[in-house]
Amino acid sequence: MTTADGPHRAHAWTAAVRQRLALGRLIPLGGPADGAWIAERAAVAVLRRAVAGPEPGPVLGELRIAVADPGSAPAPQVPPPASALPPGPLRIEATMTATADRPLPAAAEALREALLSAAARRLGLVVAEVDLRVTGLVDGSSEQVAPDPVELRPAPAENAAGRAAAGVAGVAALTGMLGPAVRTGADHVQVELAAESGHRALDVALAVRQAVAEASEGRPSVAVLVTAVSGEAAAG
Repeated sequence: MTTADGPHRAHAWTAAVRQRLALGRLIPLGGPADGAWIAERAAVAVLRRAVAGPEPGPVLGELRIAVADPGSAPAPQVPPPASALPPGPLRIEATMTATADRPLPAAAEALREALLSAAARRLGLVVAEVDLRVTGLVDGSSEQVAPDPVELRPAPAENAAGRAAAGVAGVAALTGMLGPAVRTGADHVQVELAAESGHRALDVALAVRQAVAEASEGRPSVAVLVTAVSGEAAAG
């Protein structure tokens, strides 16, 4: 038997699935004890903006982030978000279009170093390797590849844990991309948020973990999922 609200439920389920797929993988920030993850889409946006310069040069194409060796990745010391990758060293896989006015090895190495630096300084990703594949050669610069921006869902801080998280420097907003912004259990809290682009994502997540643990009865374990970095979404 069907009900009147059946189509609405189906639409909501479809929208939720699309929203989850748009975020990409949930990749670890820091190490096994840090209890922090970031949506791949958000991390890729930050990396693209970091390596896109005003001068002609190599252009970053497709970019994916994964655990370099899932089989040897350590177990997280904090319960992770559902379907999150284990907190092992990461591998960045990317394509690039080179320009004819610079030797290819030098251009690839410069882009590799820029990605490694941005991953560490702006995000806090532990990257073991960067695999670049050249897919073309052009006379001048061309447009960067930019995915469609992900719509944020700011969520109110409805309890002590949420208010504590929202008050941390570097938190742009609590978000409800994958469900409630703050999920509380008997001994664990999960917080979903957008970080500000002027702050290192891992540092924000660690500060949120401490603030939420101190504000929650019994000092539960806390996991943080960064779903966006403000100011980066438009850059893709």
